[in-house]
Amino acid sequence: MQKRTIPFFIFVAIAACAYGADSNPLWYDKPATDWEKEALPIGNGRIGAMVFGGVDAERLQVSEKSLWTGGPGSEGGYDFGLPADSQAALMRSIGKELVEGAQLEPPAVAKQLGRKMHNYGDYQSFGDLIIERGEPESGPVTDYRRELDLDTATARVKFKQGNAGYRREYFVSYPDQVLVARWYSTSNQKLHVRFAVPDNRSIKVVADNTHLAVAGALKSNGLRYAADLHIVLECGAARAEGESLSIESECPVTFVLAARTDYRMAYPDYRAGVDPAVLAAKEIKAADRNYRELAQRHTHDHQELFRRVELDLNAAAVKLPTDALRAQYGSGDAGADRALEQLYFNYGRYLLIAASRAGSLPANLQGVWNDKATPPWNADYHVNINLQMNYWPAESANLAETTPPLFDFIEHLVPPGRIAAQRYFGANGWTMFLNTNAWGYVGPIDWPTAFWQPEASAWMAQHFYEHYLFSRDEKFLKAHAWPVMKEAATFWLDALITDPHDGKLVVSPSYSPEHGPFTAGASMSQQIVADLFTNTAAAARLVGDKAFATRVDAALARLDRGLRVGKWGQLQEWKADLDDPKDEHRHVSHLFALHPGHAIDPAKNPELAAAARATLDARGDASTGWSRAWKINFWARLRDGDRAHKLLEGLLHDSTLPNLWDTHPPFQIDGNFGATAGMIEMLLQSQNGEIDILPALPKAWPQGGVRGIRARGDVTLDLAWDACGPSALRLVSGHDGTITVRSSIFSEPFETSAKLEGTGERRTFRARKGEEYFITRNLHPCPR
Repeated sequence: MQKRTIPFFIFVAIAACAYGADSNPLWYDKPATDWEKEALPIGNGRIGAMVFGGVDAERLQVSEKSLWTGGPGSEGGYDFGLPADSQAALMRSIGKELVEGAQLEPPAVAKQLGRKMHNYGDYQSFGDLIIERGEPESGPVTDYRRELDLDTATARVKFKQGNAGYRREYFVSYPDQVLVARWYSTSNQKLHVRFAVPDNRSIKVVADNTHLAVAGALKSNGLRYAADLHIVLECGAARAEGESLSIESECPVTFVLAARTDYRMAYPDYRAGVDPAVLAAKEIKAADRNYRELAQRHTHDHQELFRRVELDLNAAAVKLPTDALRAQYGSGDAGADRALEQLYFNYGRYLLIAASRAGSLPANLQGVWNDKATPPWNADYHVNINLQMNYWPAESANLAETTPPLFDFIEHLVPPGRIAAQRYFGANGWTMFLNTNAWGYVGPIDWPTAFWQPEASAWMAQHFYEHYLFSRDEKFLKAHAWPVMKEAATFWLDALITDPHDGKLVVSPSYSPEHGPFTAGASMSQQIVADLFTNTAAAARLVGDKAFATRVDAALARLDRGLRVGKWGQLQEWKADLDDPKDEHRHVSHLFALHPGHAIDPAKNPELAAAARATLDARGDASTGWSRAWKINFWARLRDGDRAHKLLEGLLHDSTLPNLWDTHPPFQIDGNFGATAGMIEMLLQSQNGEIDILPALPKAWPQGGVRGIRARGDVTLDLAWDACGPSALRLVSGHDGTITVRSSIFSEPFETSAKLEGTGERRTFRARKGEEYFITRNLHPCPR
């Protein structure tokens, strides 16, 4: 049944389900003492800070994403991970040995092809802004509350002590590029302020009444840094005391901090040639606004992104602190469990906004937050899953504005990546290996089980094409995506070799992270290259390079796709049937073709989907945080919502810290982003040319709605559902074109404003740019 007009109650139905989401903040009833587990993150993509919420003193641990040791300027030089001489002959020799049937243990290959990291460097803590009460009140603290308001991206602390009340607010502004703090008290405030830095750098401090300037350089590489702190007083006075400031005021006190380095993301020198102290001072001057205006500008900018999407899982209104809510998760209170899941989803989107904005480096293993001189895994960029996972929710969760740092970063790696392709493979195009840093590192390292991933450039190219698929931005495709994709494909056109056993093109040497032997044609390697070639051939035709499309098509026809079913029904991890059904390794990389690839579709090739299921069953659900997050996406793509939800439960119960950060352990942020993306995959998929509504809805979510999520084809979607399935859909296309929708809503009597064609659960209509299209089930309410 079709109609051109939609009754008013349909708008109400969608609003009730999709707009009624409870945006509870994260909150706690005591101060944080542990940076990793308890402190609360704020950030603007470039600057991050962790809020502890102390009573007598606040420690704002500050990070600035470009402050790295190592790289150019380091004593002994820096080689970008690249050998001085060609390794191509050695590479061909090892590749030939493997393709002829040999299997080599990782230590043996690492001994030949691995390289010691030389001045690789670490992401650094910028320092601590410490604000102390000069004369703390006596008596017990009551009504304490520490919170992170996701809707305004503001951390707050409130408490009472003695006869006084206290309120403190903290945020990092993207429009003004400064950290802002505000302290209120109902009594006179006597405060002491200083900025402390680690001892691996020089430091000069200049204090002048309401101004504190800190500057110096890292000892390892001479990278300069500067912090500029300005105190805004509405009454009272401040004075310098050595390298700190003392304040006395009966009015609120505002603190504004700018932080800069002289880093520039430009190979090969990486220096801006500008004094960071000058930059920080200019930002302080530009941010010369009252607190209300600073807060309004910050909030407006954040909400412009954050409020695009709302998820409503029919959660209960809960009054528990967040750590207690997480601790009781899974104990039988369904409404409270939905509240935590909803909060976790909102938090994932918040973290991506806070960790990745235009003009900064991309989100690293810890987003933008780090308090150590030697953080876990250097807090760098691992490109065998982790950097990619950080950006999985960017498109579907309607946060495309967070992707420019990723694209800028990858584009800047192409020049050194060309040298890597030549030195290691004698190939044209560009490549990189397992990990990289702020300094354009593109070579392998020497850790035997985690050093080899020359498919990384191909995987990163997928993000460029996905951005085009979601946005249909042809300018982006031509100017940014196509150059990166073409050179990545060019590399593999040169680097693939022929397997003499079947004549197929394979990757050799090839390795499946992070276990097993080196072989030729490991499944993940083949699937990633197949994905690259498929996307590049399509992009070549879109930009008018038919000759290159033909060349890629020819290689694709000969390519081993890495998709074969093994002896116990599994999807094989290697070309030979080596899989152990008792293997429970956290990496399930050979399911790349299921997610984030598109090659395995349960409807089109059920035998491969069944093999993927067998693999996942064998590997088990228990794992590290990021691995559980990937498995949520796997099970969603297999259209098993209950199993996907089981993985979400495991992640929240076992791999989530009290401040809701993901833990490997230790903390790394990719699990937060991967799980957020997985929750959307449960509700909406669009990877195979149609918009699939509620493909993996779990029984745990019998009623709810979502607003503002995105599908490929430049479509924004709202939907509501109940026990009978989807009850209302709203679609808006950013381009004129055809939209295909698959949904069980078409199995019941329905009304629509679209002119639909087709039968059954799959319908098509022609959409016009900017117009809204509604589809609603006539069955109201659901009788079940």
